[in-house]
Amino acid sequence: MRGGSSGQKQLSGMQKQVLSLYRQFLRAARSKPQKEERMQIKCLVSTEFRRNALEVDRKNFLYIEYLLRRGKKQLDLLKSPDTVGLSSLNVHHSPPQTR
Repeated sequence: MRGGSSGQKQLSGMQKQVLSLYRQFLRAARSKPQKEERMQIKCLVSTEFRRNALEVDRKNFLYIEYLLRRGKKQLDLLKSPDTVGLSSLNVHHSPPQTR
């Protein structure tokens, strides 16, 4: 159900931007000719968005804006006919150990 249902909370402008970017990624994935590529892209996009939703503090607006800019650049690359897929690199750093 869409629209102003009384039980639904209104989305902020930034939340709308994130959802829009997510949908644009899924549309771009559908434009790829190979089914396997489409599935791989959709899986990676879904995983990345879910991971960031869980790990990023919702009040860290600067970092969210950075992720949106980075996502838009990646989307532009994905839309290129020469791009056949995406990959992800997760870098986790552990806090310095004390002796």
